[in-house]
Amino acid sequence: MIHSLILFFVTFSAAFMATVPPGLLNMNAAKTSVKKGKLNGIVFSLGVSTMIMIQAYIAVVISKLLFRHPEVLDLLLKTALFIFAILAVAFFMAARREKAKKIKIVKVSKKNSYFKGLLLAAVNLLTIPYYSGLNAMWRASGWINFELWDILTFIGAAGTGSFMALYLYTIYFNRLESKTDKFSKNSNYILSLLMLVLFIITTIRILNS
Repeated sequence: MIHSLILFFVTFSAAFMATVPPGLLNMNAAKTSVKKGKLNGIVFSLGVSTMIMIQAYIAVVISKLLFRHPEVLDLLLKTALFIFAILAVAFFMAARREKAKKIKIVKVSKKNSYFKGLLLAAVNLLTIPYYSGLNAMWRASGWINFELWDILTFIGAAGTGSFMALYLYTIYFNRLESKTDKFSKNSNYILSLLMLVLFIITTIRILNS
C-alpha cells in the first residue's frame, strides 16, 4: 500500500508540474471555461487528461519492452538522463526569453470539447519521452514494477495530476490572467530545477550501477 502511495504521489507531482506552465493546453482549458462555462472547460480538461494517460501507457510499454533485457537498464537510464538534460535547458531558456505573448486559442464548442482536448494533447510530442524518462527513473528507484497495479497507478497518477493542473486553470484563471507572464517565467524556472534534480539523481544511479 505504501509502495503504491509513493508511486502515485511522485507521478502525480511530476504530471502536475509538467502541466502548470501556461501553454496551449491549459490556456485553452481556461479560455474555454471563461467563454463556454466551467463545465465545458472541465470536459475539455478530461479529454486532455485521457490522452495523457494513453501516452503514459505507451511510455510504460516502451520501457517494459526495453527492460526485458537487463543490459538495456543502463541505456534506459542514459536515455532518461538525456531527456532530463534537454528539458532542463528547454525550460530554463523558455524562462529567460519569457515575454508577453498571446497564446493561440482554439475555438471549442460544448459538443466536441472532449475530443478537442484529446486532439490537442495528442500533438504534444514531449509527453511520451517525458513519461518514459520518469518510468525509467521510478523503475531504477524501485518505485514501480511492471505489474498491472503499478502500471495502473502510474497511468492514473499521470492523468489526475495533469487534470488537477488544468482544473485549477478553469477555476482560477480570472485571478491568474493578470499574472500570467510572471507565473509562466517562475514555473519554467521551477521545472528547469526539477529536471536538473532528476538529471543529478539519474547520473548518480548510473555511476553507482
